[in-house]
This record gives sequence, structure tokens and C-alpha cells, in this order.
Amino acid sequence: MSSRLCLGALLVPLLLAAPALAADAAAPTTAAPQPPSLTVVSANRREIVSQVVLTGTLSPRETVMVGADVDGLRIEELLVDEGDLVKRGDVLARLATDLVDVDLARAETQIARAEAGITQAGALVDEAASAATEAGTALQRTRSLNEKGIVGQDILDTRVSAAAAANARLASARQGVALAEADRASAEAERRQLALRRSKAEIKAPTDGLVLARVARLGAVVSTAGGGLFEIARDALVELDAEVSESALGALDVGQVAVVTAADGSDVEGRVRLVSPKVDPATRLGRVKIALPPSPGLRTGAFARAVVETKRSTGVVLPRTAVVADGAKASVQVVADGIVKTRPVTLGIAAGSDVEILTGVDEGESVVSLAGTFVRDGDRVTPVPAAPALTAEAAR
Repeated sequence: MSSRLCLGALLVPLLLAAPALAADAAAPTTAAPQPPSLTVVSANRREIVSQVVLTGTLSPRETVMVGADVDGLRIEELLVDEGDLVKRGDVLARLATDLVDVDLARAETQIARAEAGITQAGALVDEAASAATEAGTALQRTRSLNEKGIVGQDILDTRVSAAAAANARLASARQGVALAEADRASAEAERRQLALRRSKAEIKAPTDGLVLARVARLGAVVSTAGGGLFEIARDALVELDAEVSESALGALDVGQVAVVTAADGSDVEGRVRLVSPKVDPATRLGRVKIALPPSPGLRTGAFARAVVETKRSTGVVLPRTAVVADGAKASVQVVADGIVKTRPVTLGIAAGSDVEILTGVDEGESVVSLAGTFVRDGDRVTPVPAAPALTAEAAR
């Protein structure tokens, strides 16, 4: 009996320890720690466009001021208003010509009087010429008779005096003709001046264009010193007068395409017409003018925004955040087989949040999205593709 009790006492601890031993045998070996996760982006090959954004004011490319060429006439008719399109030679306003017509009639009368004076002076010349010829003939006969002693010296002297007087009357008559002709020329010049003044009573457009302003008012008396009556945008052309920072000024050139968005939201395509050769030393801004085609949505004085395409290329593109730039040098961190490696790269066009990679990264390679993080060459990481939002931003 005692032997059985001893055997039971030995079996009980063994039975109690068996489950614990089985549990220890079934427990798995502890897994090795995973490398840290790191967000990466894929180097995609696509088109990238470099742009410069400008803001400024719409203004006429060339303004023409139209005023009166005569003084003292009253405006009696206005034929155009602001916003009207006009052609060269169109009448913009008419001035009253009643006073000019009176002066013109007076000039015509003076011309007729001068012509009558010329006719009368001509008749006097003919009469004086005849008398001078007769006096000259009589003088020759008297000289011949005097030489023969037939007539005395007193008669010869009389004939000489008569001939001299006749020649003087002829010269005076001819001067009368010249004076009458001068009077006629003066009257004709005055008539031409008045006719020109009358023709200037119609104020005409000197060029095709758009009427921007009308200062003229009915009944007002015009003056050549009173300034312009109409302001016209030549050929109705409007341009964007914008300012750009000196750093972006070098990327702009004449002829580049620009898309201008007006205040009403409409887009108009234009071209860079002028890039200022100087920069304002106070604001560090340069002026750029963009020529635009005629469009009803473009109003002078309005604000507008322009986007100028400076360069376009197709290549490998990465976000700017993936590139570490140190002066002229640049690098990225490429992740291959879970290992980080830093590579030097050559940069191309930069546009927005993206930059073109000319050399150093191939299409499809994974690159650390935020360069300069805590990882170094040779570090092992777990690459995690960037969120769709980041990828979409890079794709833009």
C-alpha cells in the first residue's frame, strides 16, 4: 500500500507540468523587426510646361487724340459715342459753318473785284502803250527835222518831254496791272484758307479704331488749344501692360504665346510684344506688354491675368520636394530593393511643384518623396507609394 502512494505522488507533478511543456514547444520564434516605412514617388515620363504668370492692366496699344483744327466754331452735330468702332475718314462731329460761309462769300466778291481791276488796268496799259508809241514816233520825226534845221530846239524838247511822260504813264499802267493781280492772288489765297477752314468743320477719324472717350459737347465752341475732343484706340487694339519680377524677366521673350484671362472670365490668346530692357530699381519689377487681338471682352483699364508659356519638354518628372539642391548641384534618394541610394541628377525645366530630371533617374524608379529625411545611403527601408493626392499633384 505504501508503495502505491509513493508512485502516485511522483506522477501528479509530472502530469501538471506536461501542458506547460507542450505550450512552450508550440510557441513560435519571435519575428525580426521590419525596416522603417518611407513614402516614395515613381519617376514618370511626361510633358512638362514652364510658365510665367503675369498680372496687369488692359490698355490701348496706341491712343490717338482727335481735336479741332479751327478756332471759334460751334459744335452742331455729334455722330459717334464712346464704344463705337470707326473707320478712317468717318465724320465724328460737324461744326457750324455760317460765319465761314459769310467770309467765303466776301472773299469771292474780292476776287471778282480784283479781276475787274485787272481788266481795267489792262485797258489803261493798252491806252498808255499806244500813247507812248505815238509820242516816240513824233520824237523821232522831230529829231530828224531838227537835224535839218527845219524845227527849233524848243519843239524837240517838247517832243522829248511828251515821249517821257507817255512812257511813264505806260509804266504806271503796268504797275496797276501787277497790283490788281496781287489783289486777286490775295483774295484767292483768302478764299482757299476759308474753304480749308470750312472743310475742317467736319472732324474726321484719322484712323480705324475704337472710340474710348468723347469730350465734345453740343453747342461748345472749339479751340485748337483746348485739347482733344475724341480719344481713339488705334485699330481697336488692346494690350496687357503687366509687371513681372526680375527673376522671371529673363525667361520671357518677344513672340511667346500668352493666354490672357479678362475680368469676365473669358480667355484671349496673345503674344508677348515687348519685354522691357530695364528693371525698376525701387520695385525690382520689369514691364511686359502682351499684344491682343480685338475682343469685346477686353476693356481698357480693367485688370487681367496672363500665363506665358516659356518652355515645353517631355522627360522624367519628379516633385520638387524629392530633389535636394545645393547651388549648381542636385541629388535625389532612389530606393531599389528596399535600399536607399543617393544619386546626383541634372535638372531641366521647373514648372510649379514639378521639375524635369535630365540625367540620374530612369523612368519607373522609386524616389524618396521628401528628400533630406533621416535616411542615408545604404539604409534599408520599406517603400510606401505616395498617396493618390500627391501623385495627382505631381502629374500636374
